[in-house]
Amino acid sequence: MSTQNRSSSRWSIVLAGGDGERLRPSIQKWLGYPLPKQYCTFVGTRSMLQHTWGRANQIVWPRKKVTVLGRTHQPRSDAHLPGQSEEGTFIFQPRNCDTAPGVFLPLTYVKAWDPQAVVVIFPSDHFIFPEDQFVETVRRAARAVELWRDRMILLGVRPSHLELDYGWIAPGDVLGWSEGSCIRHIQEFAEKPGALDGERLMNQGALWNTLILVANVETLWNAGWACVPEVMERFEPLRQSIGTPAEGFMLQTIYHDMPTRNFSREVLQPLSNQLGVMELEKVLWSDWGRPERILETLQTVGIRPAFPPEVFNAIQTPAKPKVEVGVACTVNPII
Repeated sequence: MSTQNRSSSRWSIVLAGGDGERLRPSIQKWLGYPLPKQYCTFVGTRSMLQHTWGRANQIVWPRKKVTVLGRTHQPRSDAHLPGQSEEGTFIFQPRNCDTAPGVFLPLTYVKAWDPQAVVVIFPSDHFIFPEDQFVETVRRAARAVELWRDRMILLGVRPSHLELDYGWIAPGDVLGWSEGSCIRHIQEFAEKPGALDGERLMNQGALWNTLILVANVETLWNAGWACVPEVMERFEPLRQSIGTPAEGFMLQTIYHDMPTRNFSREVLQPLSNQLGVMELEKVLWSDWGRPERILETLQTVGIRPAFPPEVFNAIQTPAKPKVEVGVACTVNPII
């Protein structure tokens, strides 16, 4: 990868602190023990987390990557994680308090180290193919944020069916362009809508929210204070203690009574007028939160799974209603 494609002003945040409860029964049956999905190798020879790191490393320098993990994952994850110099910084959150603390914990460290940076947020449970097209789209979003520092940009995906477990974004007027990619205002933002609203949004041309976000550090920090001050007031003393002997104690202390808050519902949705959306085109994207999504994706692209398919067929979570509207893209995978 040419170094010119990675900017020194960019950092990445990788969200890997979730427990993956909906996949737990299938993984338990497959492996014989529980393992959060981000550490699992569903295809090829790399885990979902390692695939995510690989994508992030094409956009930012590896040392400028901050991964948030669960403290309860540590016995399993120690053998899985490489040396710190290879994959940036690992932060083990004392407990899982949903995605808003999961985002603002690593952002606290980036703000302490590089307050003028642009950050790219990557959830670690996504299947994305082909990666080169995805990486180029993220780079275009990052370049746009470097120009419009008060605007946060989300990546959206054209839906293939009615999926009520995702967030939905209805694009509005054109905000601008970044090297051929259109960035639009957000007309409506709905996190996990009901069936009627979901059908209405899909008929209006709304996109799935991938939760892949590009933002200036200060802009995102201010968004946190505007929407979840009860979370941010705990991270402020942590920021001031980073690099001191009190850092570990402070991290443990603030999580003792950390409130549970959802990033999409309680930060992005109220501030949708400060967001832009860029469509992720010619890319197959899926959030692998349910067994049926994994099986359907691999069947669609013709990839052989690294697990016995019957294990994921045997234990199913209740499927969400779907209305087929076509296939997002056609790909010839090589993994």
